[in-house]
Amino acid sequence: MKIIYSAYIKISLVAVMSFFISATALAQERGNEEPRKSPNATVSQTIGTTDITITYGRPAVDDRTIFGDLVPYGEVWRTGANESTALVLSDDVTIEGNKLEAGTYSLYTIPGKDEWTIIINSKLSWGTQYDKSKDVLRFTTEPQKADFSERLLFYFEDVSQESATVILHWDTTKVPFTINI
Repeated sequence: MKIIYSAYIKISLVAVMSFFISATALAQERGNEEPRKSPNATVSQTIGTTDITITYGRPAVDDRTIFGDLVPYGEVWRTGANESTALVLSDDVTIEGNKLEAGTYSLYTIPGKDEWTIIINSKLSWGTQYDKSKDVLRFTTEPQKADFSERLLFYFEDVSQESATVILHWDTTKVPFTINI
């Protein structure tokens, strides 16, 4: 058991270190260390023994029309501000029935009025440098009406030992997807 736990710690540290090295490189790429208009945030959840971490920029509504205007329907959106939204998985998981290996990924979306496409991509980048050839997984989900949220927010609901639902929430829209271990 001690050997397995030690290996788990090492794998987790490698994943976290690779993310922070990427984040440092991306900060250098943007060229400054000034406070951001869309500050970064990180949310983590353990499901069983699997750690899930999402790091993203949090843009504000600022009296703008978000979905269908600032974020057009039918086009790839970086799903946050600044760098790519990062999804770090300590172990292999299943997302909406699709297998995904442990690792660090970017998360993009294609918003729609009645359906959203969630894109898991292997390339982390600054801004909108999306590369479709690096897509690892795509699936669809239905958006839901929600209470107003001024800033983009990711959080977890319905957490159990086997699964959790990730919620992307901004303005009056929630977009859920389920991760199973």
